[in-house]
Amino acid sequence: MRETVISIKDITKRFGDFTAVNNMSFDVYKGEIFGFLGANGAGKTTAMRMLCGLSYPTSGSGIVAGYDVMNEGERIKRHIGYMSQRFSLYNDLTVWENMRLFAGIYGLSSKETQERSMDLLNELNFTSSKDALVGSLPLGWKQKLSFVIATIHDPEIIFLDEPTGGVDPITRRQFWEMIYKAADKGTTIFVTTHYMDEAEYCSRVSIMVDGVIKALDTPMCLKQQFGVQTIDEVFRILARDAKRGGQ
Repeated sequence: MRETVISIKDITKRFGDFTAVNNMSFDVYKGEIFGFLGANGAGKTTAMRMLCGLSYPTSGSGIVAGYDVMNEGERIKRHIGYMSQRFSLYNDLTVWENMRLFAGIYGLSSKETQERSMDLLNELNFTSSKDALVGSLPLGWKQKLSFVIATIHDPEIIFLDEPTGGVDPITRRQFWEMIYKAADKGTTIFVTTHYMDEAEYCSRVSIMVDGVIKALDTPMCLKQQFGVQTIDEVFRILARDAKRGGQ
């Protein structure tokens, strides 16, 4: 039986009279690459904030990394990794200083920080660049560094919020190789993306429209269900009747 690391049941988030997320339910399993898709205004950003412990649901129930989404947001934040499109790195600090900073935020000891940082730098072949300012690095290097920093405390789940925006296709492919490597080791990857070809790489994909998950299955099953050749076509079919615009 597969181990569940995210289990969400009837999660709803309201802002006054506006329901951003409506009765959302799904499970995500250990080592899975879970694609979370939705057009602007679909509610996926609000949903992801709740899963990451940054916002509490109005109603419903759920567990992320063993902690309750209704009241244990701070604990969730310490037991997951997070990477945004903006990379969340400090350009005026060196590679090593960024790693040390985030390791401290996640509660690693000095010894753990030293060992884990060196392991990750060796894995990236960044050892010779550890004293370089992050602001001087090429975009692709920053992206890879941001990903490994999100894993520095060896989290059970890594949330990637549109992580490949603005990079070239070769770098995107290399980044996905890193994702597959992490998933093969048992880390769960929860990823949002606007690149529909990337959705094809996921174990399963959910598609959100107007605050509701309209479809959830493997890319192959979704394409068969809708009688199309690509996830992009599935997405267009589901999103064409969306009533909401910007979120």
